[in-house]
Amino acid sequence: MAHTIDLNADLGEGFAHDPVLMPLISSANIACGGHAGDVDSMRTAVRLARIHGVVVGAHPSYPDREHFGRVSMQLEPMRLVEILTAQLWSLKAVCIEAGLSVAYVKPHGALYNDAARDPALARLIAGSIHEIDPALAVMGLSGSALLDAARECGLTVIAEAFVDRAYRNDGSLVPRGEPGAVLADPQHALAQAADLTLRGGVRAQDGTWLPLQADSLCLHGDHPHALHFATLLHAHLRQQGVQIASTLQRRAQGAVQT
Repeated sequence: MAHTIDLNADLGEGFAHDPVLMPLISSANIACGGHAGDVDSMRTAVRLARIHGVVVGAHPSYPDREHFGRVSMQLEPMRLVEILTAQLWSLKAVCIEAGLSVAYVKPHGALYNDAARDPALARLIAGSIHEIDPALAVMGLSGSALLDAARECGLTVIAEAFVDRAYRNDGSLVPRGEPGAVLADPQHALAQAADLTLRGGVRAQDGTWLPLQADSLCLHGDHPHALHFATLLHAHLRQQGVQIASTLQRRAQGAVQT
């Protein structure tokens, strides 16, 4: 049985390896001004995505450049809606200029983690996305409150899993800062990618087997070894007979049920 997986990465965040990383992925989460990015960086990332046939997604966050969007913020709901709307429309405008479309939204950093476990915040975000464009899909942590809220709104969802992060046995990620939260050994991360893609699950930190839907695997693009690991992962999956392609493109072609 043939296996196919989407590889996504966060781009447009100011790292020099974006042009070389883009050909290795199938979906690009483009920073749109919250934690990083501006009109010029968005234009550059969108141009690269167009050249390599990569699907474009918006990567909005809390307005927190100081901490790179990794600190939770308590904002009035309507203020957060305004911030997200401004970020999404910034990228949509750049894509319209380039003749492309924004296909999905994946929150960044603390906003991603908060929305994964907070149903009220998840509903606020999903509702905002639906209001902006009901054709947008939502990418989020597999089994999370954000994906539940997106489904309730009638939005298409993309269940994401992480190849370089440890999982608890309830499907949540081990918080950064705890021992073993990030898989430092590339071979461990490659093995986890194979488990997620070929065996439909992951070995949790306590050793239990955790069944987990993975429509897309995340490649972190914000550390010095990102390109090296992306190259290893791309080659490893291909050696396992796994094809790399956008989940949304495959669904549009009727290859995957929505």
